[in-house]
Amino acid sequence: MKESKPIEFNFLKDKRQEPDKFSVGERIRNSAEVYLSYSQKQAEKQAGRCLDCGNPYCEWQCPVHNYIPQWLRLVADGKMAAAADLAHLTNPLPEVCGRICPQEKLCEGACTLNDGLGAVTIGAIEQYIADTALANGWQPDMSQVKSIGRKVNIIGAGPAGLACAHTLVRHGVDVVVYDKYPEIGGLLTFGIPEFKLEKSIIKKRRQILETMGVKFCLNTEVGVDISIDEICNTADCLFLGLGVDKGKLANINGESLQNVFQALPFLVRNIYNGMGLANQPFDFTGKRVVILGAGDTAMDCNRSALRLGAAEVNCIYRQQVHDLPGSKKEIKNAIEEGIHFVWQKQAIELIGDGHITAVKLQNTAKNEQGKVYLKEGSEHSFSADVVIIAYGFDANPPDWMSHLDIALTSTGLVDTSEQKKYPFQTTNPQVFAGGDMVLGADLVVRAVAHGIAAAKGMLQYLLEKA
Repeated sequence: MKESKPIEFNFLKDKRQEPDKFSVGERIRNSAEVYLSYSQKQAEKQAGRCLDCGNPYCEWQCPVHNYIPQWLRLVADGKMAAAADLAHLTNPLPEVCGRICPQEKLCEGACTLNDGLGAVTIGAIEQYIADTALANGWQPDMSQVKSIGRKVNIIGAGPAGLACAHTLVRHGVDVVVYDKYPEIGGLLTFGIPEFKLEKSIIKKRRQILETMGVKFCLNTEVGVDISIDEICNTADCLFLGLGVDKGKLANINGESLQNVFQALPFLVRNIYNGMGLANQPFDFTGKRVVILGAGDTAMDCNRSALRLGAAEVNCIYRQQVHDLPGSKKEIKNAIEEGIHFVWQKQAIELIGDGHITAVKLQNTAKNEQGKVYLKEGSEHSFSADVVIIAYGFDANPPDWMSHLDIALTSTGLVDTSEQKKYPFQTTNPQVFAGGDMVLGADLVVRAVAHGIAAAKGMLQYLLEKA
């Protein structure tokens, strides 16, 4: 057994080193993930920078409260299997969160070393832990799990649904997950491009979950392929993890012109094509593409358009660079790859005769209260062959929700407010919900946290009803 390494001053001699990346040319020519993995030596060195500061701000800032200092120490000591076990205690999707969490706003942003010396590369190490464990055949220990004789049906195989399923099955609950897509992951698979999260990663997680006992019923849309009554009548409890997938409209003239796309249908169709599940390829060769919006979904659209052959991709944003809502890492990658950002402009009309030809823009500014306003007399046109609208997402509750007698908020989200007896219980006592359909469009890791917390609430409910 290796002796524990003295790491208290390693941060002074070992500088922060992010994983290497493929060159820009290589990145644009294919859809593989941008980042290379750490070697074991690199992972140990970077993990060894942790101060183990006694008051782990990183852990508290993490929505699932990962045991970050503890698994950093295990990695520094080369104890990868133990690190994987510990990582999975709090997060059933560490290989996903390590890749796509905005760590600079969460754990790494809270790292004591972030003030000058460079935060520990927590996200990249979390990814390394999970990837290494799965490559070496790691499996969760289910030997002590005993069935409690209860069944839960889950609608939605996205991060909230998967986290809920993982937690329940580890406590002896029979779980069936229904989803309309042909693979698990929801928008992890069908919304996030391959250059951020390769689809093989989610397929490996499916194998782990199935080995644990989770059953998946895919290509099955509730209300179409199976009734909500059958879903409810074949389980003791129901969890809803459908997310939000209704794109926000720009509410300007011209949105129905050809070659104007909503972000999510564009991304889903492009991913279906890439997975060989459809044959409706986009051809942006030589085209001038304009993206409206600047969040992470907009960055996904920007960078996807480049890989589809666009001659030029312009991202229109109504504020300035320091106001960008997206992950700094993704914005940096977009800029490296050649995305052109157009600051302090707002689209006020889409112009064309059948096909989009231009976007009418108006300059913006901020008043003393920080509110953005349009500057009169500043209208001008910006040439475009393709426009993708990435203004975020609204709730889109299915028709069958009314059949369940579930209260919704004024914005169409599911109400799981604190007056319920069990965490994340809806106004229908048999039904729980979590993730974006409760939060609104938010981070994957927060959906994971919801799924875990809802599962714990359901376990209370099931055991008390036994």
